[in-house]
Amino acid sequence: MTPLRPLAPLLLTAGILLAGNGVQGTMIALRGSIAGFDPWLIGLMGTSYFGGFIVACVYAPRLVEAVGHIRTFAALAAIASAGTLALVLIVDAWAWIVLRFAMGFCFSGLFTVMESWLNASAEKTDRARVLSIYRLIDLGAVTGAQYLIPAFGAGGFELFAIVAMFFALSLVPVAVADRTLPAPPEAFRFDLRTVWRISPLASIGCVTIGMTNSSFRLIGPLYAQDMGLDVAQIATFMGAGIVGGAALQMPLGIFSDKLDRRWTLLAATTGAVLAGIYLTTAQVGAAWQLYLGIFLFGAFALPLYSLSAAHANDLAAPGQYVLLAAGLTFFFAIGAMAGPLFSSWVMEQYGAASLFVFTSIVHGSFVVVALWRIAAGQRIPRTARTRFVALLRTSPAIFRLAERTEKRHTRTPRS
Repeated sequence: MTPLRPLAPLLLTAGILLAGNGVQGTMIALRGSIAGFDPWLIGLMGTSYFGGFIVACVYAPRLVEAVGHIRTFAALAAIASAGTLALVLIVDAWAWIVLRFAMGFCFSGLFTVMESWLNASAEKTDRARVLSIYRLIDLGAVTGAQYLIPAFGAGGFELFAIVAMFFALSLVPVAVADRTLPAPPEAFRFDLRTVWRISPLASIGCVTIGMTNSSFRLIGPLYAQDMGLDVAQIATFMGAGIVGGAALQMPLGIFSDKLDRRWTLLAATTGAVLAGIYLTTAQVGAAWQLYLGIFLFGAFALPLYSLSAAHANDLAAPGQYVLLAAGLTFFFAIGAMAGPLFSSWVMEQYGAASLFVFTSIVHGSFVVVALWRIAAGQRIPRTARTRFVALLRTSPAIFRLAERTEKRHTRTPRS
């Protein structure tokens, strides 16, 4: 079993860093609205952030390989701290778009460092337990940090300074206390075609999840504001969605371990569609109705990335894990670039409720893709495939389709 005590400084660092990053996303949307930025420009800031994320997917592993984990972490955290202060010194939409690109690069690199560090330090037999603790720290820190916004307000300098302090202080635990430094990663070639061949479903899923989850995190505060919530209620609204994601993260993971993960993905995505539809019917000013809706949305939507990644890793060879992590992050970032831009434009044109019309359409499209991949029957274990074909024998026409699928699977056993 992996001892957690040596990893405590790294987990503490993760909590401090992720708290700052979580509050910064909400703060950007609210401060941009106060400054009079158009919603589409605020959406473009989200797109720019994930543009930096994409670039870092390719170059951050090379930086870790060249100078190691701690030096890479220190450099990127320092840039993120300086960039946060620059946001309040230069209150200009286009300058913020450039700064958010730099922040996206930094945080993609910081996540790469922390997650590869944890994976390298954890034993294979309990890696999931270590990563679950990391994920719960992530969600808990982000949820708690939301309440800094009503405490200090989004219109002044104080909140920007506090976030910059978070990023600077995150350096302290790993710099002075941690001795679990792993070896730099081996060189690898970034190859999206291989990632796609391993699992088209996970690749499409990550694009979908990027579009919807980034829209919730970056445009959700504008939705809550337009629905009549004050600053404290907006923080509660965002926190309720993240708490929802934490509530079902472990149960859905356990459920997916016992069944075909594609069925779990299908069920969770369907739940996200229904929660989005519920939020489109919410009344302006009905705070508890909004809290319930976003809790359900977060509960089903936020765990989808973990489920997609688990499905892809089930199909990967041992030497493909690093490539798969980078590739799925890349696909997520592609979706996350498009999501805030489209959702902010849709909300500007059709009103606040249209934000969750957008997420429901995107999630609904992924439901169709998941059904198609399940019906294709590829890479399903032989026993499960036999039961599925036996079930379809009730209809001759459907059975002929299943029979052709079975033959195609025998010839091409990829998923």
